[in-house]
Formats: sequence, structure tokens, C-alpha cells
Amino acid sequence: MDLKSTIEHLFAKSEFTHEDREIYEEFKTALRGGEIRSAEKDADGNWHANPWVKQGILLGFRMGKMVEMSMETETFKFFDKDTFPLRPMTLEDNVRIVIGGSTIRDGSYVSPNVVLVPPCYVNVGAYVDEGTMIDSHALVGSCAQIGKRVHLSAAAQIGGVLEPINANPVVIEDDVLVGGNTGVYEGTVVRERAVLASGVILTRSTPLFDLARGEIYKSDGDKPLEVPAGAVVVQGSRAVTTEQGKAWGLSIYAPIIVKYRDDKTDASTKLEDYLR
Repeated sequence: MDLKSTIEHLFAKSEFTHEDREIYEEFKTALRGGEIRSAEKDADGNWHANPWVKQGILLGFRMGKMVEMSMETETFKFFDKDTFPLRPMTLEDNVRIVIGGSTIRDGSYVSPNVVLVPPCYVNVGAYVDEGTMIDSHALVGSCAQIGKRVHLSAAAQIGGVLEPINANPVVIEDDVLVGGNTGVYEGTVVRERAVLASGVILTRSTPLFDLARGEIYKSDGDKPLEVPAGAVVVQGSRAVTTEQGKAWGLSIYAPIIVKYRDDKTDASTKLEDYLR
């Protein structure tokens, strides 16, 4: 059987042998090397989860045993499944990990020329492509797909979607700038060259209002919320239209596309290149 069929077969088991564990390690090595990934884009530009890859990751949790993973200290303790240690790294990986406590969990792919600024975290199943910068306190959640030359600013949160296995993870395509304290969750897709200003929150239940084109974007069934290519998104609000809402003068949060990326936007985002 090929690796996909083997993982699907193992996922149906309740007890595991030493040989099963070796197959799982082969799977995790392929995931770490970017040979397989938890989601991929098809020829039409649509993203789809690879359920069998998610099955393989979940298999690791079922197969693993709790062990101590602490460094040589009596007070700074770590306990986790032995199937998910830190990702093995060497200088030859050409990933710049600045001193200060960042963590890459094994089973994630981190491309050469990625920069990690402490403390940040990359979870299992994530795919981080070449030239991306992950800033302080930023999270790349499980199975999140991060494109080339993305900047995840300080405290940006890219949510993880491990279950259900057919659910699409969060996708940030190439050349996207994600501002500080921004959160992208629940399978949202941010298309190439978009800019998310600081504090923007995007979820499946969040309508996105496009002032530039006069459109409102929403998730629909299996279709996730999508941020159009080149969109510049900021925090906004919209009035609560119920009688009580009007009486109290209430408004609720609404992300707004105020324009599409232009030369002025490119100039303001280019400054980060000096940090790489």
C-alpha cells in the first residue's frame, strides 16, 4: 500500500505495533519535509483539506505516550506525547530562529529563509513557505497554510483546524501582511498580497464589507470566508438595527475593505525587508 492507504488503514486500528510506529514516523518525516501537506490548492485556485494527512496527525496523538520533555532544569517542565517532540533542526535548514524561546513542533514544514522572532509558535501540520517572517507572540495553528514572503506581525493568531478532518485550515497566501493582534480563524482564506490591519478579526461568521467594490463577502456552507487578493482590510463597525440597539446607540464589529493594494501600500510594507 502507498502511504495514504497505509495511514487510512492504521487510523481504523485501536492498538499499534512497533511496525505501525515506524510507518507513522515515515509519515511525519514526509510532513516535516513538505512532501505531503494537510491542504493544497487545486488548478482552479480552490483550497482543499487532505483528510488522510489529518488522520495521520491524529494518529500520532492516539499512538503516542506521555513523556517528560523538559530541558535540564527542575522548574521549567514539559510533558507531551512522545510522537510530537520539537522539530529536529540544523543550521543546514537555513531557518533563522532568533534567540528567545520560539518553538516549532515536529510534523510541521518550515521552509528555508523563514525568520522566527521569539517567542512564536508553529504547531503540527502547519506549512510555512519561503521568506516568511513570524514575529513575536505570533501563532501558526495546526495545519495552517502560510505562503511565501508573508509577515505575521507581533501577536498575530492564525487559527488551527485539525478536526473535523475534512475541514479546511486557515490559508494565508503569498505576500500577505498580517498586522499585529490580528486573528484569522475557522478556515478563512486570505488571498495573495492582501493587507490585514492591526486588530482585524476574521472568522466563518464574520461578514466582510468591501467599500471599494460594493460587495459583502460571507462564508457559505463548505465555502470559507475569503479575503480577495490585494484587499486592504481594517477594523470597522456597523450599527445594530434592532429597536433596542438603535435606542442604545449600539454598533458591532465589522471588518472593512477600504481599498486595494497600490504603490503607496507597497512602499509602506516594504520596510520589513530590511529585517530579513
